[in-house]
Amino acid sequence: MDHDVERSKVPEVTLVFWVIKILATTLGETGGDAVSMSMNLGYEVSSFIFIGIFVAAVIAQIVANKFHPFLYWLVVIATTTAGTTMADFADRSLGIGYPGGASILFILLMASLAAWYWSAGSISVNTVSTPKIETFYWVAILFSQTLGTALGDWMADTNGLGYEGGALVFATGLAVIAVAYFYTGISRTLLFWAAFILTRPLGATLGDLLDKPLNNGGLAFSRFYASAILAAVIVGCVALLPQRAGTHPGKPQPTQV
Repeated sequence: MDHDVERSKVPEVTLVFWVIKILATTLGETGGDAVSMSMNLGYEVSSFIFIGIFVAAVIAQIVANKFHPFLYWLVVIATTTAGTTMADFADRSLGIGYPGGASILFILLMASLAAWYWSAGSISVNTVSTPKIETFYWVAILFSQTLGTALGDWMADTNGLGYEGGALVFATGLAVIAVAYFYTGISRTLLFWAAFILTRPLGATLGDLLDKPLNNGGLAFSRFYASAILAAVIVGCVALLPQRAGTHPGKPQPTQV
């Protein structure tokens, strides 16, 4: 197991990981909206652009021979911007609506995790040490980011909570997961994926809070301005905060699910 940890190309899951993850998902919302809405390219064209960036970035990540923090987070940002435009395309352009889009994306995420489990016997990040498993990992992350976008928009736009209320709901959910991590014996793998999914709608609602018009409950920041600030903060965090290749925190269990 120690040898696997040394060869891992994903970061150790610490507080720094979650801070950068939330920042990256917020950037995904403002950046995706900047291209699809502010540049008037539409959700379909924007999705093709971001999927292309994701494919190029994930190939570079998979062929790399060790963990590179900037490359890893570039792929995460690519998944979250692609997730933003793909969810918006499904929910709005195709007319599926938030419940339909979220349901389809949930099924796709569960199917990708099931395929990973069937192939490797585990969906723990402890197993992300080969190109095949890394491919499963990034496909699952792409679907989880897209699902998170749909959940965030569904909560903020249709349930009367607004962006601040939606962010509070998802932040509370993450707090519950943190309590479960420290005080229960619930599977660490299950808690990781639950937290990974919930950070995306949290970022989506925070991004919408920044760039939506005042009369829609937002702060009316320019999408490009907000995206530039978030990108600068992420670069600073990746450059200055300690990160190292690792696995899910805690001692590996004999049987991982």
